[in-house]
Amino acid sequence: MGRLDVLVDVTAFLSTPAIAAVVAGVLGMPGGLAPVTAATVSDALARPAATAGVTSVGSVPSGIPKPFVGPDPVGGGPSIDTLARLDGVTLLDELVALTPAERGEFLQIHPETLTELAASPPAASAVAGWWSRTTIPSRVALAQELPAVVGNLEGVPYAVRDLANRAHLTATVFDIRAQLDAGVGRAMEDELRARLKMLTAVERSLVTGPSGELRRLVSLDVTGQGRAVVSVGDLASADYVSFFVPGMYVGVAEQLVDWTGNAETSLLEQTEWLARLGVDAEVATVAWIGYQTPTIVSVSSFDLAYQGRDALTWSLDGLDAIRGADAPYLTVVAHSYGSTAAMLALQENDVTVDALVAVASPGSPARTVDELKVADGNVWVAAADTDPVPRSGIFGSQPLDEAFGAHRFSVRGTTDPITGEELADIDGHVYYFWPGTTAVRNTALIAIGHGDLATTDTILARASAR
Repeated sequence: MGRLDVLVDVTAFLSTPAIAAVVAGVLGMPGGLAPVTAATVSDALARPAATAGVTSVGSVPSGIPKPFVGPDPVGGGPSIDTLARLDGVTLLDELVALTPAERGEFLQIHPETLTELAASPPAASAVAGWWSRTTIPSRVALAQELPAVVGNLEGVPYAVRDLANRAHLTATVFDIRAQLDAGVGRAMEDELRARLKMLTAVERSLVTGPSGELRRLVSLDVTGQGRAVVSVGDLASADYVSFFVPGMYVGVAEQLVDWTGNAETSLLEQTEWLARLGVDAEVATVAWIGYQTPTIVSVSSFDLAYQGRDALTWSLDGLDAIRGADAPYLTVVAHSYGSTAAMLALQENDVTVDALVAVASPGSPARTVDELKVADGNVWVAAADTDPVPRSGIFGSQPLDEAFGAHRFSVRGTTDPITGEELADIDGHVYYFWPGTTAVRNTALIAIGHGDLATTDTILARASAR
């Protein structure tokens, strides 16, 4: 295929803002909705790999063999049934090799392959390698045809995933509204309206907040109750990154907007403290609803915690694959049942963080901080006096116990010993991320590596005694 043919193929489908945005992201062009023309596409295709963060057209590194999938009886490459038996990066490579018509035929016959790929994705490092050796026209084609795949693969650049997920979100909302306008049965209408409510919450969560920082749709599952991961700030360049992992009853439809607001609140607090301490650094936070959180019916089981364990591990691996040697200071902030899932990931999976903050935790199979892959045992815990959940010990060892070995920070109302600001108390099980609280102040300091400035109940007791 010649260069002109590539330009014709690429520009042929630039008829909607969503697809144009996906193409812009895949090509490493600005993320706005400025018109994408043949000239701008040509410029992006001609751009050196270093400036776009991608390899040049046709620049497949030497020494990387094409996956062997066995001979086809008719000699035209792997058969459709052969492809259906593939998985991981091998499947991705073969999908790239197909024409758009062949991909459409394959996915029509074997739609389960994408479901299985999402349920058991390839390692983020393998995906990053696959993406780097995939040509730009192939990236464009996959982002156009399979945005739900490209948008959810850990190891693909975050800007590309955001644009692909937004395109998928827009297309899904359009399709649901079209079905409702056409008329459906009562049961189907209820299901569609529930999904539309969930997807509308995703759209609202992407509206820029008071920090002015860019929000990106890092992951999106549009089925059922949905799953979504929204970042505030740039994960590709931030010096400090915090993942906020929720517990019971925190779902996309009802809580994603507020959960993203919590991430924004922490970003603002962290940024303020960095400026106060004279540190020139960039912060990104992640509102992570990457698993189905439990309800009162399922909260007593470990099942969803195991799902959260693996999903969080994939997300953290994805950050590592993107950042490599330029790794940020990484903190996981987990609430309630989410802390159980996070500690399972850090105990049982091959993933490490610089700090762990567990608030209102119902416990963990880990007996001490030494069993968690947290640098230098930098584990911090807290609970309100009126919160009944941490005293339940339903899931094993209680991180609040002295024998667990974690640092304990205060969530009680106080006067900030450095700024003089009046900080609010935490009452009950929910409000640990509320603006203006001692909990938010201390969590932010831990997330930027200054746990030494976090207030403890011992410090507060001494201060009030003076």
